[in-house]
Amino acid sequence: MEKRHQLLVIFLFLAAFFSSGRSQSYIGINYGQMADNLPPVSATAKLLESTTFGKVRLYGADPGIIQALAGTNISLVLGAANADIPSLAADPSAASRWVSANVAPFLPASSIAAISVGNEALNSSDPSLASNLLPAMQNLHSALSSAGSAAASIKVSTVHSMAVLSQSEPPSSGAFRSDLGPALAAILAFLRDTGSPFMINPYPYFAYRDDPRPETLAFCLFQPNPGRLDAGSKITYTNMFDAQVDAIHSALNAAGFPDVEIVVAETGWPYRGDPGEAGTTVDNAKAFNGNLVAHLRSMAGTPLMPGRPVETYIFALYDEDLKPGPTSERSFGLFRTDLTMIYDAGLSKSSPGPSQAHSTPPPPAGPAAAGQPCVPGTVAQASTGGGPIQCSLPSAVGSNAPHTMDLSYWFRFLVDRRLRSNGFIVSVTYRTLCFSFSFLFYATLSLLLI
Repeated sequence: MEKRHQLLVIFLFLAAFFSSGRSQSYIGINYGQMADNLPPVSATAKLLESTTFGKVRLYGADPGIIQALAGTNISLVLGAANADIPSLAADPSAASRWVSANVAPFLPASSIAAISVGNEALNSSDPSLASNLLPAMQNLHSALSSAGSAAASIKVSTVHSMAVLSQSEPPSSGAFRSDLGPALAAILAFLRDTGSPFMINPYPYFAYRDDPRPETLAFCLFQPNPGRLDAGSKITYTNMFDAQVDAIHSALNAAGFPDVEIVVAETGWPYRGDPGEAGTTVDNAKAFNGNLVAHLRSMAGTPLMPGRPVETYIFALYDEDLKPGPTSERSFGLFRTDLTMIYDAGLSKSSPGPSQAHSTPPPPAGPAAAGQPCVPGTVAQASTGGGPIQCSLPSAVGSNAPHTMDLSYWFRFLVDRRLRSNGFIVSVTYRTLCFSFSFLFYATLSLLLI
């Protein structure tokens, strides 16, 4: 019996290792189309299948893209434009027509997880959108419920910017703007009642843009930094992403909706910008997205929501050359339109991870030395006596019990650390490792079944 238990542990370890090369449902990508040079949707579909993206968010409902991803393991978030909100709100039949045109023809071949009604509508220059947003969401939800079982399972939400918060620092004091209170409360009640997520766009890049100090950059890029103590929760945060997401969590708690799931609909970092745009470099973009992916794969969650990754959609798949504004607005893409990588953020199924040396996370440890952050796979807490930051795995007690940790994350780190500690880098191909572990995987499975 003990032997079987040991074999089962090995089996789970190997399964975790393989998961890093498959699509991951908690990591998605935004596919914007404000461009005149995008590749054919069939080529984009093949590109997406070569990555570990499990979901794709569209800003519309392009039938070509929806059809191209049919039969894949990639699910979609469709978008109803801000301009559609008034008609969807005023007429239930308009919502039914929208579903009949943009959803029903593609089910069940294509996987559609959710529909976002508008994008940052509550912060739009059109004040009428705020009052029309919830009725539009309700009408779309009713139309989906009447369109068959496959359509009825699709969630309906809307995407917000961080501007819906009146306060985000420290994270424990996160709160929604009072002028949006009534509209947001009704939307949150709808999300709770339908089991739909609260979708938001936190961008650490914009936090750095407003405070371009070296220590802020390290904090935003998941790189070594002294951390920031939240005096309310006594937690020391080691990265801006967790701080922003936990501020949203605190705002939901304060509003009386602690159980509404948070989905990060957009986050990213531009790899180039105008001369006055600080931090817009390839190295910074690679560090942010590569470390974000490692953080999500670690299954650490955030300090206030430990043990599970927040579903996150990176912005963006391609640059959008028709977007107005500064150069940075047209420079968030991970891939060029010729389908080559702008930089490697560790999202290809054939890539073990980003190769940037300074983005490699430190190992898990006990008490961290002063000024040293915790690894993305651990929770950082300040000691009550003002001592050094304490790093530990998320609590496994009570309601905060974590999901299975991503063991492959630690395996890859330990291999990388061991090789680097010998003073040289040994290049081991990912395919060779996969073959070796594939043999062990099936050998272990066979022993379990004996």
